[in-house]
This record gives sequence, structure tokens and C-alpha cells, in this order.
Amino acid sequence: MSHEASLELAGWPTDSQRRAQRTGLRVFMAVVSALFFLFAIAVITRAQYADWQSLAEQPWQPLFDAWQLWLNTSTLMGSSLALQWARHTSAKGQYQSAACAFWLAGVFALAFLLGQAWVWMTLASLGYVVAANPANSFFYVLSALHCVHLLGGLIVWCTIALRLRQAAAWPRLSFSIELCSVYWHFLLVLWLFLFMLLTSSATTFKTIANLCGF
Repeated sequence: MSHEASLELAGWPTDSQRRAQRTGLRVFMAVVSALFFLFAIAVITRAQYADWQSLAEQPWQPLFDAWQLWLNTSTLMGSSLALQWARHTSAKGQYQSAACAFWLAGVFALAFLLGQAWVWMTLASLGYVVAANPANSFFYVLSALHCVHLLGGLIVWCTIALRLRQAAAWPRLSFSIELCSVYWHFLLVLWLFLFMLLTSSATTFKTIANLCGF
């Protein structure tokens, strides 16, 4: 019996399966990146029109002091760091530490989603509803789309968490935790990009548009 066949029978991912899963994740992240890049171009282009009202340009606008978004960003960063620690300790066989870090990552990710909902409710209570202005619409759409991708990651996280209830499953699932951490790092970088984009002023958008020849 070949080495890969014996691994498959034991429930361990084979080398070919690992390569396929890594490639699949990379392709998915590339597609998501392209989607958000196209949205970014749409935001910059739409911001050139006179009816664009930035959410963060003047002191009276709600995201001029974006402390809520900074707080949410810190929770997503904590989730990403926790998953990296779970990946590191799991690979070293320190499963108790890995379990604590893995669960903490899920708690932080959930806190981020709740925090984003809190921001949306705050904006709506101030009258910055979806249809009030194109800047509002893009903020809701892009932040919600990012949350959808994080929610998808949390579904995978829950699947792994259920399987990790048995200590014997840890060695077999270390690779799944590795892929999960890579995806979380990607979502963190994506959110930092969106944060910068969605809190930019109209002047910043105009400068970017001129540099890009829009």
C-alpha cells in the first residue's frame, strides 16, 4: 500500500489533497480580491460626482472619528492572531493551547460581526441610511459583503470546532486550521483596505482618480 493510500485510510489529508485544497483557497481568494477591486474602482469613479457626500470628511460626519470601526478592526486583528497562534501550537503538538486560541479566534470573529452591525445601526439612527447617498450605499454594501465572507469562514470554523471536540482529531485537522488561518489573514488585509477606502475624503478619491487616469 502506498504512503498516500495509508494516510487516506487513516483519515489524514494526503499530499495531493493538501495541494488541491491550497490551490482552491488561493483561487477563491483571487476571485474575491478581483470582486472587491472592481467595487473599489466603482467607488472611486462614483465619488467624482457632485452628489457624493463622504462619511468621514468633516467633523460632523459620522466616520470622521471612526472609533467604532477601529474597535471592530482590533477584534478582527485579534481573531487573525489567535488563529495564527492556534496554527503554530497545533503544529507543535500543544493541543490545549491550540484549542484555547482556536476558540478565542471564533469569539473575536463573532465580536467583529456584531460590531459591524452596531456601526450600521448607529449610522441608520443618525439618518445615514442605505438610500440617502451613494457613499452610504457603498459603505453598507462593501462592509456587509465582507461580513458575508467572514460568516462563511465562521461556518468552516464551526465545522472544525465540532470535529476538534475529540483530542485524537487534532493531528488530522492541523492542516484545516492552517488553511483557516490563511483565510482569516486574507480577510483582515481585505478589511484594512476597505476601511481605508470607505473612510477616505472626496479629495482623496479625486487624487486617486487623477493618478489612475479616471
